[in-house]
Amino acid sequence: MNDRQGQDHALTPFTTCPEVTSTQRCDGMVLTMSMYPMLRALCVQLHSAFMGSYVPGHHSVLLINCPNEQAAKDIGRWHAGKKIALMERRMAACINILPRTSTMYYWKGEIQDATEILMFVKTRTSKIQRVTDFVKSVHPYETPEVLSFPVEDGSLPYMKWMDEAVPDD
Repeated sequence: MNDRQGQDHALTPFTTCPEVTSTQRCDGMVLTMSMYPMLRALCVQLHSAFMGSYVPGHHSVLLINCPNEQAAKDIGRWHAGKKIALMERRMAACINILPRTSTMYYWKGEIQDATEILMFVKTRTSKIQRVTDFVKSVHPYETPEVLSFPVEDGSLPYMKWMDEAVPDD
């Protein structure tokens, strides 16, 4: 017989399974979604360990402009004379501070020219929001520039060092 009408449904594999309610399905989805960051981090570490390769996007570089070198150092290591900034909180593996970049931008309807200090902050992608929130809380600008870019590839020993320097939460 080619159609399903005459078949004995007791033999199909799903008839012995209890029916899953929509509430149970939603609970399962919520549990899965809440565990996703932890499971993703674990999978990335296992993949890197077993394959000896880098998983793109696990690390990021943030660009932050500051009005002067002291503001950049305050964000990087010393804030308000205390060791409570990005490096001390282990939110960054490395910070490069590049002196004197010429900047042109629109601000309140006018073209502005300025000399700024550019910071490169290297960290785990999972730390981007915490870094951004910290920078916004201490930066002297009303609207600080905080841009992040995922690292697609790089030196595997350097990436492993970054993982050691910046613990995953």
